[in-house]
Amino acid sequence: MGYFTRVLTKLETVPELDDLEELLLREHPGCRLEVEDTDEEGEWTSLLLSTVDGIEVAVLERNPVEDGSAGQDEIADLLEDARDARPESARQWLEEFLDEVRTVYSFQHLQGAEFVEGLAALHALRHKLFERGESILQADNEGFTNEEGYHILWQFADTVSGSWNMAVLQEDTWRNFSMDLGDPDHREAFWNGEVPSDLEGLRRRP
Repeated sequence: MGYFTRVLTKLETVPELDDLEELLLREHPGCRLEVEDTDEEGEWTSLLLSTVDGIEVAVLERNPVEDGSAGQDEIADLLEDARDARPESARQWLEEFLDEVRTVYSFQHLQGAEFVEGLAALHALRHKLFERGESILQADNEGFTNEEGYHILWQFADTVSGSWNMAVLQEDTWRNFSMDLGDPDHREAFWNGEVPSDLEGLRRRP
């Protein structure tokens, strides 16, 4: 099945291929984009990101969310996977957000994503799509972010560790902070929708 990361957006407008190619040319000239598939209007629906020497980095698919579409199925699968995730406040917010998502941009990570330049190019493209606005990010076996890019839902493996930028929703306001994913007290607080007590004075600003 592979590893996927996604940009989930309320926007329906299609990003210009020229803008994505210009980004790579300017910031990651060692990588390129190739159109793999288009829709009836000639708009791209699938792009291949690869290095100039032919190593495939990722397949980027654009899936509109419509009745009976692959995008609709993808949203349904993500909701099912997040059904028991915590904190509950973030899960409820996510369900409402996903109900308004109109396009799923799905990155299937390939061999070239294991190398620094390939992964950097993939991240640049993903951020380009995300920064258009009204969007959140999702990563398999990790979870979702809010619209500011802070992680809001726990879907990590039990063995995960390291510092991570998180947010909890309190009184309709996101509180951003950086926690140790391996710290059991930090985990428990986050699962309960709280900022860990020892981080209250160190809360990150947007």
